[in-house]
Amino acid sequence: MDHCVTSDSREHIKVVIREDSDDLSREVASRIAQRIAEKAQAGLCCVLGLATGSSPTQVYKWLVRWHREGALSFWNVITFNLDEYCGLQPDDLQSYHHFMNVHLFDHLSDIDRNNIHIPDGTFSSTEDIRKLCAEYEAVIQAAGGIDLQLLGMGRMGHIGFNESGSARYTRTRAVYLDRVTRVDAASDFFGEPHVPKKAVTMGVATILEAREILLLAFGENKTSSVAKAVEGPVTPAVPASFLQAHPNATFYLDGAASAGLSRVKTPWLVGDVTWSIRLQKQAVIWLARRLKRSILKLTAEDYAEHSLQDLCETCGPAEALNSRIFENLQSAITESPAGHASGYPTAGQAKSGTAESSGSDIPNSPASKERRDSAPPMAKRILGMSPHPDDDVISMGGTLARLCQQGHEVHVAYQTSGCIAVHNHDALRHLDFVQHLSSATGVSSPVAGEDLKRVQQFVQQRKPGQVDDPFLQRVKTLIRYTEARSAAGVCGVSYDKCIFLDLPFYQTGTVAKKDLSDKDIQIVVDLFRRLRPHQIYAAGDLSDPHGTHRTCLKAIFKALDVVKTEDWFQHTQVYLYRGAWQEWEPYEADMAVPMTSSDLSLKIDAIFRHESQKDRALFPGADPREFWQRARDRNEATAALYNLLGLPENHAMELFVEYKP
Repeated sequence: MDHCVTSDSREHIKVVIREDSDDLSREVASRIAQRIAEKAQAGLCCVLGLATGSSPTQVYKWLVRWHREGALSFWNVITFNLDEYCGLQPDDLQSYHHFMNVHLFDHLSDIDRNNIHIPDGTFSSTEDIRKLCAEYEAVIQAAGGIDLQLLGMGRMGHIGFNESGSARYTRTRAVYLDRVTRVDAASDFFGEPHVPKKAVTMGVATILEAREILLLAFGENKTSSVAKAVEGPVTPAVPASFLQAHPNATFYLDGAASAGLSRVKTPWLVGDVTWSIRLQKQAVIWLARRLKRSILKLTAEDYAEHSLQDLCETCGPAEALNSRIFENLQSAITESPAGHASGYPTAGQAKSGTAESSGSDIPNSPASKERRDSAPPMAKRILGMSPHPDDDVISMGGTLARLCQQGHEVHVAYQTSGCIAVHNHDALRHLDFVQHLSSATGVSSPVAGEDLKRVQQFVQQRKPGQVDDPFLQRVKTLIRYTEARSAAGVCGVSYDKCIFLDLPFYQTGTVAKKDLSDKDIQIVVDLFRRLRPHQIYAAGDLSDPHGTHRTCLKAIFKALDVVKTEDWFQHTQVYLYRGAWQEWEPYEADMAVPMTSSDLSLKIDAIFRHESQKDRALFPGADPREFWQRARDRNEATAALYNLLGLPENHAMELFVEYKP
């Protein structure tokens, strides 16, 4: 992170930041493997405390990989898991027994199963659970205590299931789960009503007795809690803050989770910085927002009084700095998102290979903007990559419509089917319609009566999280496909330009997905080579609760690495959009597309076409708003912020960051 200082006295715990969560996972896995090997070399057992959830899964994959390669043995490992839901049997799909077996234990050939310990949530009385918890503590002590404890962190700062309010002295016990925790777990149980209300967890005191603690936190939804745990006071309101008192605890954060730390958010208040153009924009916008004053009205006194005198001394006087940042932000605003067409091949030229380049524009320069907005655009091929069937219209529906209105050839590729996010009752309603349509028209129904009865019976007997019947999966897939085509059509994208990739990694029928494979990447590579787009738009929104966005973006980046040296790609621009889960900040944006109230209404109408996700989406995430409300609020708030900064007033805006492979 080029703009971050390396340390900060405000941080009360050791912090490691890496932009890529995969790098963090490998680093943490390497530390665990090192601890196991050190103990083995001394002829001792290594006692590990293990966590569940999305954060440690990549850590476990690295450990399994090294074990399979013969580089890591588990003969001397004893494990204790943090927690387990109450009321679940060990073989239930959502149990942490099942999770650990699937992600780690079933892949280890030399671990002694008697050395694996996971809390038992199948107790029948208060007396039973107290006895079980006391026994769990005793077994930990008999093993010599925990050498290394791996932790994740909940959205509200909880560790294990030690919710907000948990005391420092707590031990293994049964707890009631907060609603926020239950909402965050809802996707695993296919709905909040199915999430257990109680769980068994190691206590804070039990965790703090581990000799080393590694905590992983990924994503924007952890930003606030991470900042409180690292920089705030030690308080039961944020149980992770208790780790500040531990002599050997480390937080491992990706760029998103670290965004609330002072060294990232306001590094100039922490220590010396290198004033890159991005950091200059970040600081000037921060000051303007703090003073609620437009950029061009900021004074030298304003900078001096807010610890930004070094910025003026390094990058020029306040007036010149204000003008430069203002012009940079203004130059990113464009009514023509496809840009100036000079030097780009037309659709026919690209196929025949007759186009010649006239050079590339300086990004975000006033001259570049003037050419981009004033020159009549030539038709270009645009490719929008959408992880789920609705991310395109949620995040860039206004821009899609603008591109179509300006005569460009717009394609949208949906990377996954999104079939697991369709309610059973929606699937049954569609099947019922097909049956009644057949009866009303006399046309033979494509759905046999026995198929419908089988699906109805399956739905009635289905357990939460159980993989759908293959026929039901197909029905739900088609529902998402028809909704996607209808929504894209509202924006002007023709049905034949909607492409459904159905990447293999997603095809599990459950929230848990496969690893990204070469086949997934090749599908994207083939699409790029077939369309040869002049612009590619991809989701840079990585906070979705299931990680599908992250995996889809990884597939795109790997595909771009394959094609980036090919001749056709040399004039291709790649932009990342956000909107479903969070928004770019103005200092990050390389392109801002304004929208009128009519543009925003059209975008919302497109989102409405995703009827299976309307009113009550199956996996809404932590944000209680519907997706159309999130999009509206974020786009309007972005426009209001630009107006506050003194830039032209617009009703709404969509922001994009350029990615260069």
